[in-house]
Amino acid sequence: MKYLSLIMVGSAMLAAPAFAQAPASTTAPAGAAAAAPSAAADVTVGATVNDNTGAPVGTIESVSGGNAVLSTGTAKASIPVASFAKGPNGLIVGITKAELEAKVAQATTPTEIAVGTAVSDPQGGSVGKVEAVSGDLVTVATASSKVQVPKSGFAKGPNGLVIGMTAAQLDAAAKQSAPAGGAAGK
Repeated sequence: MKYLSLIMVGSAMLAAPAFAQAPASTTAPAGAAAAAPSAAADVTVGATVNDNTGAPVGTIESVSGGNAVLSTGTAKASIPVASFAKGPNGLIVGITKAELEAKVAQATTPTEIAVGTAVSDPQGGSVGKVEAVSGDLVTVATASSKVQVPKSGFAKGPNGLVIGMTAAQLDAAAKQSAPAGGAAGK
């Protein structure tokens, strides 16, 4: 089973490893779509990232499993590579440095995560259910995969737990991070 690191950030999610500061990481940040994703965007370690106005956001710290960890120097968030576009002065992402840092600072982790708890996406769509909890890892079972997510990847929602990905996005991330020839998360 692959380990995906996801942390809720407000109602958007950025994906990434747990960080030393307040929980920081999930998937596409709010506004990321504004940065017209480009297959030509060269998302590599050390690449400079700006917002849509050209103001600096940070640098790419690592790239793995279709996600890139963006570090502002204060906060870190794992963002899908597809959320970046190629700009005139490096990569572009649809969130400002201040917005990203504020979302990371707002991230919260629910204190109680129990087996059988429903997991929803930020829009309230069903993602799956908590199948197991082991230390800081939670196994989420969707209709077609099982994925381990750190506890910091969840927030409390009106109907249970919320994660910043839809079931289809979580399944795709699990499939993408699966070793060649193996079944993701099964």
